[in-house]
Amino acid sequence: MKPQEIEQESMRIIESELKEMGLFEDIAPENLSLVKRAIHASADFDYAKNLIFSHDPVAAGLKSLSLKTPIITDTKMIVSGISKTALNFLETSAQSFVSDPGVVALAKSSGNTRSKLAMQKALAEFPEAIYVIGNAPTALIEIHDWIKVGKARPSLVIGCPVGFVNVIESKELILEAGVPSIVAKGRKGGSTIAVSLINALLYKLYQRK
Repeated sequence: MKPQEIEQESMRIIESELKEMGLFEDIAPENLSLVKRAIHASADFDYAKNLIFSHDPVAAGLKSLSLKTPIITDTKMIVSGISKTALNFLETSAQSFVSDPGVVALAKSSGNTRSKLAMQKALAEFPEAIYVIGNAPTALIEIHDWIKVGKARPSLVIGCPVGFVNVIESKELILEAGVPSIVAKGRKGGSTIAVSLINALLYKLYQRK
């Protein structure tokens, strides 16, 4: 089978098993492709239940991408995983400031995490960007704090940090922030899930050949 045929068959199997589990009907049609991609990336059907879609995020994300809004991430791994062909087609970009020389130097001198400082730099330059967080809860908390004081208003936040320290709390803060968001509740998540969600949005606007 060709790669595209394998992916199509995988998606068919995922949808079939969602129906067998009685989960399919609970997923809003506009969210289905994102849920399926998260499951495809992880083989974990829990994402049918723990992905929370708040404030119509799919519509907000599609509108934002169509306006060439940049995507900001907390890791270079996420940047690497986002479809470059789709980004080029939509004439937008994905970037992370975590390795920015100024951020690295300030982290060493101040004792703050690079993730937090990278978000500060990004939010100051791109207060209405799409933010895709798959690793650092400190990045998600920083986004919340800037929203709370009115210094930023991201058009979409995808919050999927994974782990045990401040992970659950950071996701709850974003869900309370009042902006369009897609959050993987609980401890699960990671860069792979974050990539799968933003790519699913991109593929709604760019039909791969």
